[in-house]
Amino acid sequence: MTNKTIYLAGGCFWGTQKFFDQFQGVVSTEVGYANGPEAAPTYQDVCNNSGHAETVRIDYDDSVLSLTELLNHYFLVIDPLSVNKQGGDVGIQYRTGIYYTSEEQLPEIEAVYREQEEKAGAKLAVELEPLRNFYSAEEYHQKYLDKNPGGYCHIPARYFHLQSK
Repeated sequence: MTNKTIYLAGGCFWGTQKFFDQFQGVVSTEVGYANGPEAAPTYQDVCNNSGHAETVRIDYDDSVLSLTELLNHYFLVIDPLSVNKQGGDVGIQYRTGIYYTSEEQLPEIEAVYREQEEKAGAKLAVELEPLRNFYSAEEYHQKYLDKNPGGYCHIPARYFHLQSK
């Protein structure tokens, strides 16, 4: 078992976390705020344009789930051409991004990125950058849609049942 970590910003982090929690090979997820200024923000700061992206930290076992598979799942639930908007959520914190922690991940990420760009026929709005920082979100945001099953999500509910763990 080789655990790796990737950080994915896919709009509102509540649904993005619930979506990735379903997959075999995902060891753990945590929601937080990434690649903004070097100061730990509150949710209010993020909603007031602090510059951070709502992001999910995904620890995965790459012997069970490859980074390519993980990223293909990611592209299923985002609009990769939308700037600072996913579903009804609008603002810089809802931008999309792939934030990597190791240069070794880059060739695999770039291959999927190029493939998605070709499929879209346009330049993607998805940031592709090294992770600069990540601050854990408040506890009430962790596994939010499990705690609040009727909570709003831009990802259609049918996508939460693609695979059972």
